[in-house]
Amino acid sequence: MSTPTALRKTPAVIATPRTKRALLARHHIVAPSLRVAEAAAASVFGAARLRGPIARDVIAQTTGLSIATVNRQVTALLDAGVLRERADLAVSGAIGRPRVPVEVNHEPFLTLGIHVGARTSIIVATDLFGRTLDVVETPTPRGGQNSALAALAGSASRYLSRWHRRRPLWVGVTAGGVVDSATGHVDHARLGWTDAPVGPVLAETLGLPVSLASHVDAMAGAELLLGGGRRAANVAAPTTAAPATSLYVYARETVGYALSIGGRVHSPTSGPGTIAALPVQSEMLGGSGQLESTVSDEAVLTAARKLRIVPAEGPSSTIGAVLRAARQGNHTAVELLDERARVLGESVALLRDMLNPDDLVVGGQAFTEYPEGMAEVEAAYARRSVLAPRDLRLTSFGNRIQEAGAGVVSLGGLYADPIAAMRRAARDKTA
Repeated sequence: MSTPTALRKTPAVIATPRTKRALLARHHIVAPSLRVAEAAAASVFGAARLRGPIARDVIAQTTGLSIATVNRQVTALLDAGVLRERADLAVSGAIGRPRVPVEVNHEPFLTLGIHVGARTSIIVATDLFGRTLDVVETPTPRGGQNSALAALAGSASRYLSRWHRRRPLWVGVTAGGVVDSATGHVDHARLGWTDAPVGPVLAETLGLPVSLASHVDAMAGAELLLGGGRRAANVAAPTTAAPATSLYVYARETVGYALSIGGRVHSPTSGPGTIAALPVQSEMLGGSGQLESTVSDEAVLTAARKLRIVPAEGPSSTIGAVLRAARQGNHTAVELLDERARVLGESVALLRDMLNPDDLVVGGQAFTEYPEGMAEVEAAYARRSVLAPRDLRLTSFGNRIQEAGAGVVSLGGLYADPIAAMRRAARDKTA
């Protein structure tokens, strides 16, 4: 199998309307599918992904599809290469192929996820089950957006060139700021990017279809499709229950939230809303009286320096050092991290009371890197909320939530319409 090309030349990154239209005409920038799919092929593939190896009659029972429809879709998915038969697992004495179980044919393929963070970016290879095959972390390229995007695309191309035995199918990109999923362009104030053609540059360099999503929307999508929030609806089992709503709250260097409604992440066309400016107050943490400037890693580190928990500068002046100090019994460090937990818990309660979701999930390293603080998060949440008690749940991905979000954006098209996705991937690869 030929390796992903490094021969394609990265285009000049000039975000003019004419350039944007030309790049979109040449490449497939595909809006991400962060939803539980209902089409027949997606339902059959989902049953194999979640329950395989699985026989066709069991797929029919699981999905509510007729056996004739299941047989047609299984044949098409076998032809597309995303399913394979397991004749070795056929029921003894059974006659005919319908009793031969099928499973996801995951070994030949991978998808590529890229999380563009304010300071650190992640490149992750994911298999068709949504499992991480490998991940690398690299500083987010600085400088002008032209050079930064060229560097990012070059890193992705070099990374893909290592995978000689798997065929890459899709690229999923997540980023903060305002992401235009239709065009693949990103506005990211913290990086100095304005109308940056992230998707077109990656599509041109890698020769693959590219989907982009807001990083918090993507994390909510990972919970919905791959994580603890996955429900029977993921395999389209018939149900009369009312559609569930889920609220996902994220905090690390930035803060954000996303809503899932009826098995779909709600993604406004104008971009996600913001909770960065929610009013909060903390003398210990300082900040500007707004949520993000109070609970971010940088805010905690600044406060820790003032309190002399860590030096004012140098290699030991990091958020990791603050966490180590707390675990080693530094009472001031514990108090500081508990104060962040209090502010976060009260803010989550405010959001819950406004939106009243059926499911409530928190994620991001502000929660997961210091799980000792979750008791204070939950206590503050319970004190502040005025509605009937409802549990909040810590993300099932832990510190891997960024890579899971990027991974699910790269897989969303395949999960929604596996046959069309395989055709698109093949078409783009040969373009």
